[in-house]
Amino acid sequence: MRHIDGNDFKQKNGYEVNGVWLPRVTRILEVKAKPALQAFFFEMGSAEAADAVKNKSAEHGTLVHEAVQRAVIGEVADIPAEVRPAVEAFLEFNKERNIQFHPEYIEKQVWSARHRYAGTVDGLASIDGKFGVLDIKTSTGFYPEYNLQTAAYIEALREYDVKLAMNLPREVETRWILRIDQHKICKKCKSIHREKGGRIKVRSSRLKSNPSCEDGEHEWGEVVGDVELREFPYFYYDVKAFLAAKTLWEWENNYWLRQIGYSR
Repeated sequence: MRHIDGNDFKQKNGYEVNGVWLPRVTRILEVKAKPALQAFFFEMGSAEAADAVKNKSAEHGTLVHEAVQRAVIGEVADIPAEVRPAVEAFLEFNKERNIQFHPEYIEKQVWSARHRYAGTVDGLASIDGKFGVLDIKTSTGFYPEYNLQTAAYIEALREYDVKLAMNLPREVETRWILRIDQHKICKKCKSIHREKGGRIKVRSSRLKSNPSCEDGEHEWGEVVGDVELREFPYFYYDVKAFLAAKTLWEWENNYWLRQIGYSR
């Protein structure tokens, strides 16, 4: 990523917290190789096409995040039509799962004074008597960088001064990824049709008894939501890996970090 000057670098890569600039967790994690993302860029054929899909996908993800976060505090009247199946599936899922979000910690900025980074948690929640970080994803699966991201949040929230400043009700114990997506299913072959960011992907059924239809022969059903919750209670090595990624990110951006007075 190119930068015009130190201020441009700071704006694109971090936050001001208590008068101190800190790099953003998600920006740090961009240093990690993502083979699936590289394949996506190749498939798109050009940087412009890839950026267009990424931006539309980000808008879709933001709509889901905002709708779910409003819903959990009782504001369910106005769900955008384009994400309604996903959000309604979550509401039905949560009737049984009973995820208790803490409204004061939705989209809350966290930071580590010890390790010098900051980020924004989707929410802190209580599930099955445990209190922890909950991160919402609108992907088709669970990816390793999710673990690094949530581990960074947990590490920050376990610092005494941060706990005190945020007035946490208890120690953060664990983290969850809440995956919320939507798709269509072929009535004949059970293949899955997913559209996000203007990009359509069709995944064949894995059942040998349902050979995939030829192109153009699918009979797609209505869009349905897809919700999955996973807990990742062990985070010691994920924290170490995140901090290693941060060291690499600092090395890669050493010039700008020295320009803004961040490097020790």
